[in-house]
Amino acid sequence: MHLDPLAIITAFGLIFLAELPDKTMFASLAMGTRMRPLYVWFGTSSAFVVHVAIAVGAGSLIGLLPDWTVKLVSASLFAFGAFILLRGSAGNDDDDAGVKTVTGFWPVYSTAFMAVFISEWGDLTQITTANLAASNGTWSTAIGSAAALMSVSALALLAGKFIAKRVPLKTVQRIGGICMLGLAIWTAVEIFTG
Repeated sequence: MHLDPLAIITAFGLIFLAELPDKTMFASLAMGTRMRPLYVWFGTSSAFVVHVAIAVGAGSLIGLLPDWTVKLVSASLFAFGAFILLRGSAGNDDDDAGVKTVTGFWPVYSTAFMAVFISEWGDLTQITTANLAASNGTWSTAIGSAAALMSVSALALLAGKFIAKRVPLKTVQRIGGICMLGLAIWTAVEIFTG
């Protein structure tokens, strides 16, 4: 196993920049306002590691997956997330104490894992990782890509925690729900335009 520091830095930089404005970052931010951020990070990070392993191990096969199916499932998950967030934000604006937060490790972990695992299929970062692995080496690309994806998720969760401390939870949930609904619509539109 040969590690090339330049290949690691290249993979990290490209994947970090590609993932920063991605829908997964916004999903992580939204989940972090409603669920325990560290548990969300474990779930998203695990899903990212699996996707990196798939991308570097079988990158050429990713393009064979039916794109519309992946996008339909992803849009459905974002719509479900929007429903949960918007439903939780309905009611009295002054009563943030009555809002239930999902706190158990396994429910939070599995929700975060599945949201990222399903929505990242065929994503730009997965395809870029596969391309980088073909030219820059498997292990170096895997390490750089995984570190970049986990860093973006951590940034989103830190921002979510910061925002949640300064803005009423119901407002954050409404904004998160609207963002998730927007992502669901955007992903659904990609089925017909992509």
